[in-house]
Formats: sequence, C-alpha cells, structure tokens
Amino acid sequence: MLAASNVVFELPPYFENIGKRMIKSPKIYFIDAGLAAFLIGIRSAEQAARDPLRGALFENLIVIEALKQRLNRGRRPELYFYREAGGNEVDLVIREGRSLTPIEIKSAETFHPDLHKGIARFWTALGRQPERSAVVYAGEQRLQFKGTEVFNPLIHDGFTELVCPDPA
Repeated sequence: MLAASNVVFELPPYFENIGKRMIKSPKIYFIDAGLAAFLIGIRSAEQAARDPLRGALFENLIVIEALKQRLNRGRRPELYFYREAGGNEVDLVIREGRSLTPIEIKSAETFHPDLHKGIARFWTALGRQPERSAVVYAGEQRLQFKGTEVFNPLIHDGFTELVCPDPA
C-alpha cells in the first residue's frame, strides 16, 4: 500500500547468472527523506549529523534523487542494488541498455579507498569492467579513484549526467 501511494519506493535487486547466491528481495526507501527523518525523531541538522541512521538517510536521499532525475527526464527507473549472500554490496546500480553504472553511497565526509571495495568486487563478480562508476559521499573533495568518480552531489555537478547519461 505504501508503494502504491508513493510513500515508499522498492529498489529491486540486480542479478545475473554469475554463480553466486544473491539477495533477491527489494530494499525500501522513503520517497521523502524528510519524512523518514521525522519518523525516527530527527528534528535538527545537528541531530541528523550524530544519528546512527545518518548513513541510511543519506543513502535514501541519493537513491530517491536518482529516481527523480530519471523520471523527470522521461527515463524508466532501471535502478537496482546488488548484494551477494556473502555481504558484498553496491548501493545503486543504474542500467542503461546493456551498460551498468554501480554507485556506492556513503555518508562519510572523508574518502578512503575502502569506500570503493564494493564496486571493485561487483566488477570482478560480473567479469567485466565498468564504463562508469561512482562513489557518492558527504565530503567536499572531488577526485578519481581507479577510474571511479568520487564526489558529493549536494555540492558538485555531475549527478544528473551520472544517472541519466546521454544515449550513445
């Protein structure tokens, strides 16, 4: 009922026949991240910065912004997440035709190479290299790490192009 009334969005899992046990139940995100914050009792920015669910709220915000960008440009969502039973996960996978763009979403304010680990394992499991990939985080620095864009979409341009690439 919540999905039908556009209160929540169900992000389906991405899986290929890659010989691994995959998680196949959807992840649930609130369409309005502010409502999610309100429901867990967050009333100020200071409170949000300290809350143990900060990472989940940041991920919710980014996933829903990707959904909005795609829908506002007349694109099908084609948004997924990837998780193996062993724990390897990529928070958001965007499919554009046969092209996949994995995006790792972290509320960390400092980049560390471990933030890229899920993307590297994703490509190893699929047996091919990405055309694009990104780590979206809460820091101020914009950089490239092993061919992956690292940036904060709240302060840097490029998120729209990442989630809605121009057709080749």
